[in-house]
Amino acid sequence: MSRHPAKTPPPSLNKERLRGLALHYVGKYATTRTKLANYLSRKLNEHGWDDVCGPDVDALIERLCELGYINDAVFAEARSRALVRRGFGNRRLDDDLRSAGISEQDAKLARENAESSRFESAENFARRKRIGPFANETATPEKKQKQLRAFLRAGHAFELARRFVEAGPDDNIEAS
Repeated sequence: MSRHPAKTPPPSLNKERLRGLALHYVGKYATTRTKLANYLSRKLNEHGWDDVCGPDVDALIERLCELGYINDAVFAEARSRALVRRGFGNRRLDDDLRSAGISEQDAKLARENAESSRFESAENFARRKRIGPFANETATPEKKQKQLRAFLRAGHAFELARRFVEAGPDDNIEAS
């Protein structure tokens, strides 16, 4: 005999409970249409549905967009600024926006921001990882190769990454 009582299954969802879950989620997390749809789909699979008519997830998401709770373009811009601050490049932003389900139209301003901030982003990455001009000592060729690979994994262009990796401590790198 188990010492733990059997868990009662979660209550099935209806229109109001589904709306409550959606409001709670958008109130807690910055999200996109796609992320919210995936979350609600997962909850429907976990809880089931007990209403007469089927769940209209698309209409619920559209209503939350109309109310301003979800705005994919604003999400994309905020994500772009955050990735620049953390030192990630354009390819990393593209991957992130694609996984969040952001459309090309909604991602346009975010991509423009990332492109105009690509030097700043690379500089932030180099500073955070103590690469090139931010290093305490000149790196060995093996270490430079590792640093270059790290730059590329972070989504930066090869030429920009190489400029930072090849720079010595206290060198001044200018944006071009």
